[in-house]
Amino acid sequence: MDYYNILGVDRNASETELKKAYKKLSMQHHPDRTGGDDAKFKQINEAYSTLKDPQKRQQYDNPQPQFNSQHFQNGGFNGGFNINDIMSQFGFGARQQMRNQDITIGCNISIAEVYTGKSVIATYRLNNGMEQTVDIKIPVGIRNGDKVRYSGMGQHDIKQIPPGDLYVQIVIQATNDFEINGLDLITSKRINVLKLITGTFVNISVPGGAKVNLNIPGGTQANTILKITGKGLPNRSGNPGNILVKIIGQTPSGISAEDKETIEQIGKKYSWHYVHDTV
Repeated sequence: MDYYNILGVDRNASETELKKAYKKLSMQHHPDRTGGDDAKFKQINEAYSTLKDPQKRQQYDNPQPQFNSQHFQNGGFNGGFNINDIMSQFGFGARQQMRNQDITIGCNISIAEVYTGKSVIATYRLNNGMEQTVDIKIPVGIRNGDKVRYSGMGQHDIKQIPPGDLYVQIVIQATNDFEINGLDLITSKRINVLKLITGTFVNISVPGGAKVNLNIPGGTQANTILKITGKGLPNRSGNPGNILVKIIGQTPSGISAEDKETIEQIGKKYSWHYVHDTV
């Protein structure tokens, strides 16, 4: 009997969510109400009685396997059978808990969703062909490659032992605007070379929704990397990364002959010289 399914909640449901589900279902199925269901009402009470108690819930989520030699005798084994002996032959100690297989699925999230968190419903298929649904709660500050564990939601082919667990592996998808390096986000900004001479301000849109006014000091060289402190990916420990902005010089177009001459005179005054890149 799946108590979580009876109450219509996921396996990570909080005490408040359990209580809310119980109240709604108990009123709906109470035997004294028209259309009430006594059997269903008893199941609801049994499920809530177990899950509201932290100790009982822990035992329910992680049950110890129970092996009864009588079951095997009925299947053709005689009285000399001992499950612990069989387990020992396969390398399992008498107290080692056996479980069904775990399942790992992937979950893609955007950079912006690292700042905000995300809730998504995912469906996956078990070995027996049945589909199972999980409500994935992704917290703010999760890291690329992190795994979120859902106890008891893996394979359950063998009914005599506990089900495996479900692991949801997080994949943070980079964008055309940002690359990811740990907690740092790396981007680039094209700036008119004349603005690099005089200095300017540019707006940088942070994936979390904020905008930062970045100061580019006069005399900044092309390919300089400027740092926006503390605006990178959030961290659950409270220490966010940074945004690193690579400055790319961009030559203005449509310059008149007169302006070109003026720029040339400025270049001579400040001893500009040309550097030819080699490929």
